[in-house]
Amino acid sequence: MNEQTAARLKALRQRMAETGTGLLAVAPGSHMDWVLGFHPHPDERPCLLLIGPEKEAFLMPALNAEGTREFTDIAFHNWADEEGPDSALRAALSAIGAEAPGLVALDETMRADFALLLLDALPADTRRDFTPATLGGLRMRKDDSEYARLKMNAGIADRAMEAAFAAIRPGMTEKELAAEIRAHFSSEGASPQFWIVGAGGNGAFPHHSASDRVIREGDAVVIDIGGRKQGFPSDITRMAVVGMPPEGYGEIHTIVEKAVQAALKAARPGVVAREVDAAARKVIADAGYGDYFVHRTGHGMGIDGHEPPYITATSETVLEEGMVFSIEPGIYLPGRFGIRLEDIVILRENGPEVLSSLPRTVHIARI
Repeated sequence: MNEQTAARLKALRQRMAETGTGLLAVAPGSHMDWVLGFHPHPDERPCLLLIGPEKEAFLMPALNAEGTREFTDIAFHNWADEEGPDSALRAALSAIGAEAPGLVALDETMRADFALLLLDALPADTRRDFTPATLGGLRMRKDDSEYARLKMNAGIADRAMEAAFAAIRPGMTEKELAAEIRAHFSSEGASPQFWIVGAGGNGAFPHHSASDRVIREGDAVVIDIGGRKQGFPSDITRMAVVGMPPEGYGEIHTIVEKAVQAALKAARPGVVAREVDAAARKVIADAGYGDYFVHRTGHGMGIDGHEPPYITATSETVLEEGMVFSIEPGIYLPGRFGIRLEDIVILRENGPEVLSSLPRTVHIARI
């Protein structure tokens, strides 16, 4: 077992002890990636990493056992298709001393049939919870290795955005600009993950997909992009204007930038996440555009592009040093244009560090 996995299992068991959790069950996916640095092939065959107070074990489909063994020395309890997983699951629970855990924390992303299989194998009075108090809480605080990969990906996204700025011109379609963005991510060995390009009225749809709409002179264009390299993602939104900006653009861009700055000022260790959302939202509401800010201020980012903490109007999450999240207020005027400015930050002792180096000023494309 490598040092990182050993350290994370130790931290998990401390959280389990603090919360009275007798069993943590993790399915193939990002939670397992965080604990082990890998996950077996996910399919319909039940596969679970079972973590007890002192020991851990895998419920492992025999079909995947050989390919997985090279990545871990954790004990396997294999099961074959012809016999089913029930007996192997009971043996795994017994081996780690979790036949009657009292409280089981379930990976909230696991398949429902995996969860039911496990719950049916436990006593009827077993209490059930999900991972936020244990594994999820630990994942929100990034270590130096995670920070380095997030910072690297932010740099790639900056350069992909600059490639978009260099390519944008009247007459090209949103899809053609998106192709330039994807090509840049690929040129740096990153996998393109998403490419929102919303010109003119399409920019008023926050999750617009790049379309065949032609970019025209006078369009404001929302460009929200992300890629993935070395297991971590990026996410950035900037604005471009083709030629002369539409009426009112400058005023609204300034309002959104002030909302970003207010959120950055509010984000400090010990602050409740909803207070950061409120700071951004107040700027926009005070300017008369509150009804046009239609989404949360931010989302966490790590192995997953969207993960806790969520910066919403109702979030009670207390922000801690090392948490990584977006700050991305926006104003969306139906039929006219939208403006969103997004940066990913990591929370430091004295406030947020922005991972991007690209200014939030609007890019004016030549015509």
